[in-house]
Amino acid sequence: MRIFCFFAALLIIAACLIIYHDIHYFCVVRYQLTNPKLKRPLRLVVLADLHDARFGKHNERLAEKVRGLSPDLILIAGDMVTSGKHPDYSGAEDLICGLAEAFPVYYGMGNHESRIVYDSAEDRERFEKYQRKLSRAGVVFLCNETVVFDEYNIALHGLELEREYYRKWGRSSLPSYYMREKFGKASPETFHLLIAHNPEFFPQYADWHADLVVSGHVHGGIVRLPVLGGVISTSFHLFPKYDGGLFTEGSSTMVISRGLGWHSIPVRMFNPGECVVIDLKSGEKTDGNICKTGEI
Repeated sequence: MRIFCFFAALLIIAACLIIYHDIHYFCVVRYQLTNPKLKRPLRLVVLADLHDARFGKHNERLAEKVRGLSPDLILIAGDMVTSGKHPDYSGAEDLICGLAEAFPVYYGMGNHESRIVYDSAEDRERFEKYQRKLSRAGVVFLCNETVVFDEYNIALHGLELEREYYRKWGRSSLPSYYMREKFGKASPETFHLLIAHNPEFFPQYADWHADLVVSGHVHGGIVRLPVLGGVISTSFHLFPKYDGGLFTEGSSTMVISRGLGWHSIPVRMFNPGECVVIDLKSGEKTDGNICKTGEI
């Protein structure tokens, strides 16, 4: 019995150390994609699901790493802040405003940003102040809006889904016409880059002919196991299909960030946060995971 208790205690201590590590550190994950529609190379850095976390007092560790990657565009795939009681947006503000001084930043909304409009008047006012501060710093919020980069032949779309598409139970399916209603018909000559926080609807994004989708939301499945992957999604689905990494459907590719932070319960296990880098180049269409670099 004593031996059993000893080993049980060791396992608990080891689990706690792994969880502590994974909520305080992040790694850089790189992908390289080529597509004949692209006119010139482009480096993207994708940040998602910070949830008010801090890597350094002012998120300087994360900011320094992003600066060192020299992105052409920074894409935010939602949930940089957390809705609910006593929100603190200063960590996200420090990070994003600092990065916007050096790089173009485009912000797609997650379910937490969208949910804040239903919180208290005080919370709504605080979030509006956050948006104004980021906008003054040069950040562009894309709420079902499109920006075209002619020099790359890229149309960048930011999708904001309604609350019914994030329900944990009784969630609505995304209608086949939804993407066309929001953004019109996807031109076959243009490279369509979609920021869509929720990856669950990748088949609908692919059917609309998005060339590349960047997502988050699932936090990598929170706990990751060999072979099985992520254990549970933020919507409480066991072993979600779209948990993190690279997925393809038809001519569409989706890269899902495992996110940077956590909310509600401070747990990430075998699943440190991710800063995602995507190098886009012109050429015959290929895709692939390049590498995962050291933890910071």
